[in-house]
Amino acid sequence: MPEDPHVPPPARAAEASHIFTVQAVESGQKLLQLLQRRLDLPQGLLHRWIRTGQVRLNGGRAKPFAIVAVGDMVRLPPFAQGMAGRRKESESAPVAAALPPLVGRSGDIWAFNKPSGLPTQPGTGHEDSVAGRLAAFYAGQPYIPTPIHRLDKDTSGILLVAGSFAALSAMTSALRRHELHKEYLAWVSGSWPHGERRLTHWLCKANMGTGERMRVSDVPGEGMEASLSVQPLSCGPERSLLLIRLHTGRTHQIRAQLAHMGHPVLGDGKYGTPGSSPRLMLHALRVILPGGEVFACLPEWREPFAVSAMPSLPEGLPQGEAGGGGGETRN
Repeated sequence: MPEDPHVPPPARAAEASHIFTVQAVESGQKLLQLLQRRLDLPQGLLHRWIRTGQVRLNGGRAKPFAIVAVGDMVRLPPFAQGMAGRRKESESAPVAAALPPLVGRSGDIWAFNKPSGLPTQPGTGHEDSVAGRLAAFYAGQPYIPTPIHRLDKDTSGILLVAGSFAALSAMTSALRRHELHKEYLAWVSGSWPHGERRLTHWLCKANMGTGERMRVSDVPGEGMEASLSVQPLSCGPERSLLLIRLHTGRTHQIRAQLAHMGHPVLGDGKYGTPGSSPRLMLHALRVILPGGEVFACLPEWREPFAVSAMPSLPEGLPQGEAGGGGGETRN
């Protein structure tokens, strides 16, 4: 199409600068989500732009929750990119740190070995996080890779990250349907006397002056049901090594349930005794995707807790009736 001689070149260039094409990695989002990820501006402001027609989808007005597809054309107000840029400049620069080691990938699903001491998400008292490092590493990309679930700051091991919105949506749905299985290794205090066993308790939040903490009950209905399976791998008079499979995804459920059984995870200052180990001895050993693909890695624990001498990973636990690890698991 020939250029319009009545539109000066700078104006045409400015117009092109605030029109973009939806990429495959961001397809499937709501329009409002897309703009939030692209611009990092307040939701209310973006909602107003869409409602008043300042944002156009494929040349026409659209609803905030319209689903975008690959190849859709989105037109922004000419001042939008400038506002986003000024906001980013006013914020503190993200931590320029390396990503955790990559264990493997399946399409747009990536598995990292998160080290102990690194939070999954930024929060009070800590700016560095896996999410923050991903945002810094992939700054300027159409879609910033996003953690699919969480591990507590002091828990190491397999953390899944979605490299596209479609992967994120598929895996969060799998978590809700209990089709994604997660297994952990834990050193606990004392000799585990129960053999291979499934534990079911009821958890609710308790404010005990030590931050977020879960109270455990044996009475059905006193909180949210929490279920996991335990297989002892090594039992000694002072400590035991357990293989654990989650059947529900409750906050701190491994740590809270094992402490309730009288065998807290070593190094757990919230539910046990911090001096029992220099660090929390809990590791996300293995994640099994709905199609059966497995991501796994052993913990880098030192003697007397080292498990690197194992010739192979311990055999997985049976899936059980409830599947494994739905929801935002944090342990």
